[in-house]
Amino acid sequence: MKISRVMLAAALCGASLYPIPSLIAPVMAQAAPAASSKAADAAVRTIPGRPQFPEKMAGKVNRRAMDSVKWRLAPAYEEPMLESEAAADTITIMGAAEASEEQMVHYIEKRNPQPKLNCSVEDIVRYYYEEAGREGIRPDVALCQALKETGFFAYGGDVSPKQNNFCGLGATGNREPGASFATPQLGVRAHIQHLMAYATQERPHGAIVDPRYKHVVVNRPDIHGHITKWTGLNGVWAVPGTRYGQEILYLWQQAQAPDGSDASLAAAEKKVRQMPDEAGSYIYRGIVYFNRAAYKEAQADFKQAAGLKPDSMAAHYNLAITQQREGDYKAALKSYDALLKLSPEFMQAWYNRGLIALDQKKEKEALADFQEALRLTPQTADAKNAQAVAYIRQKDYAKAWQALGEAADINSANMNVLANQFIFEACLK
Repeated sequence: MKISRVMLAAALCGASLYPIPSLIAPVMAQAAPAASSKAADAAVRTIPGRPQFPEKMAGKVNRRAMDSVKWRLAPAYEEPMLESEAAADTITIMGAAEASEEQMVHYIEKRNPQPKLNCSVEDIVRYYYEEAGREGIRPDVALCQALKETGFFAYGGDVSPKQNNFCGLGATGNREPGASFATPQLGVRAHIQHLMAYATQERPHGAIVDPRYKHVVVNRPDIHGHITKWTGLNGVWAVPGTRYGQEILYLWQQAQAPDGSDASLAAAEKKVRQMPDEAGSYIYRGIVYFNRAAYKEAQADFKQAAGLKPDSMAAHYNLAITQQREGDYKAALKSYDALLKLSPEFMQAWYNRGLIALDQKKEKEALADFQEALRLTPQTADAKNAQAVAYIRQKDYAKAWQALGEAADINSANMNVLANQFIFEACLK
């Protein structure tokens, strides 16, 4: 059956009854050969045969069609986080795990049920705990770095899943894919060895498989062994990466959060009984309630935590996402404002605020919020995609088309971006 781009766009505009990957597959097979540019090569690495869209709109806009379709957006960030027991700039790269292997497996599978891995999720987690544990690196945080670098093993940037390169080794931009490793375990080992090159002057116990290890040791004496904190990677591992380490630790805090099980609730109740004056006790129980979809109870606990500790970012953030989930946007915006006053560099809060502004048809405010999210984390395809939707609402179609192209350039495997590109193209005369 031949599926045209127009038919595909119509399907994507409808309800979520259509499985996007299976609909797109026939179109991929019919797509013209990809251009020989590095951008085309990068796209092919994550979605074989991904169509190339022109830089500028190829036609006039059918405004009636534009107004009738449903554009795809990534949902709000809704992973509650625990109260941090230590400041981000004090957490060392070397150390023992605090999250269990089971917690990490659950966290990955919750965020991405179909990771693009050449092994099982259980195996990749075990490799990190084995390789990092042997070298004294925190395995749970190192794994969170891999989750940040690969988008929870969804990929879509310069590195492809087949490379077993989980931390962007050698991927220096300009569509350079970087290093490849024969097995997932060797890829993990190389990641851990590269962290060692930054964090300690002790050599790894095994043979060096990190192709960049010697470069750091020989050519960067200012770095070798001197980057001992995760926040020390800012602007060094990732450029500009001004919040790189904090974003890794943000994922780490999420991974350690309790689930909604009866056992977690019992543990939470015990915490509150034993430490009734500690904000962390109520944050812990509030997260359990959130994961049980008991949102009123969750709000009550997060409000209690914010009252006990007004400078708790976790309390304000968790309260905001709970209020947003409940549709109480007025209260959610107030909570986000309180959070951003404490931490104006909280990227997730800016994105979530932008979604509320879009829902309220305040496109100018939405664009400002999404721009803040992109300023803090430029490689956020979801925020760039949301900007495109805001531009469409403003009838600024040229900027919207450009924003979608930029979003695809950030992450060629982002299905919301690809769907919106198809939809947009179908709305051109």
